[in-house]
Amino acid sequence: MLVVFVVPLGAIVYRAFDDPANFSAALESGVFRRSVWTTVRMSLIVTVVCVILSYPYAYALARSGPGFSAFLLIALMVSFWTSTLVRTYSWKILLNNTGVINKTLISMGIIDEPIRMIGTDFAVGLGVAHVLAPYTILTIYTQIRAVGPELEEAAQVAGARPTVVFWRLIMPMSVPGMAAGAILVFVMALGFYITPAILGSAEDVYIGTAIVQQVQVFLKTGVGAAQSLLLLAIVLLTLGVASRFVSFGKLLGLAKGGVT
Repeated sequence: MLVVFVVPLGAIVYRAFDDPANFSAALESGVFRRSVWTTVRMSLIVTVVCVILSYPYAYALARSGPGFSAFLLIALMVSFWTSTLVRTYSWKILLNNTGVINKTLISMGIIDEPIRMIGTDFAVGLGVAHVLAPYTILTIYTQIRAVGPELEEAAQVAGARPTVVFWRLIMPMSVPGMAAGAILVFVMALGFYITPAILGSAEDVYIGTAIVQQVQVFLKTGVGAAQSLLLLAIVLLTLGVASRFVSFGKLLGLAKGGVT
């Protein structure tokens, strides 16, 4: 932890505060200010998409038979362990004007000319959601598994219909997993660089891209370090606010508690 985390972070802090003008230059950058809004907006969209798509998958993983559950788990782990760069380029191949999706739609006569998907918010959101969805699936799955099947059987014996059991029992008890997964995805999406750089457009600059531009293009490492610390402050603020409502210790198996 000291070598791979504390020392590099200390170097960034030192470089950022080496010149007092670094933070003023970082905040005065119109590109950086726009990138904050662009990144936060996309992170919120990705968070909502991940939670909505992950819940059915997590429920099927928790309640299916051994064979199908094993298949779903293997598929999830294969996606989880595949390189982010590989998954991102896979989407580029699929979404390109000459990609599989456009070619299929044209061959079926649904469209006459390719639909522009690369370089759009749709492509970026899809790529980031694909990378981060396993996190929401696992957190939701953990909470659903905590609801024993015997509780569902007892509710049904008492006369509750399956839909009532789901909305009155399973859904409320899985809220902590949904909340923790949403927070985790939102925080991780804030710092994404590779996927927006490959699937996005040059007009929509994200925080990661803005920081890289300061360091590699403008050679202003101090300003880039200051912007990195501002991103870290946004992440810590988000986690600080979220920790008042969600017990991360319980979800990590470190403490008791849940949504207050």
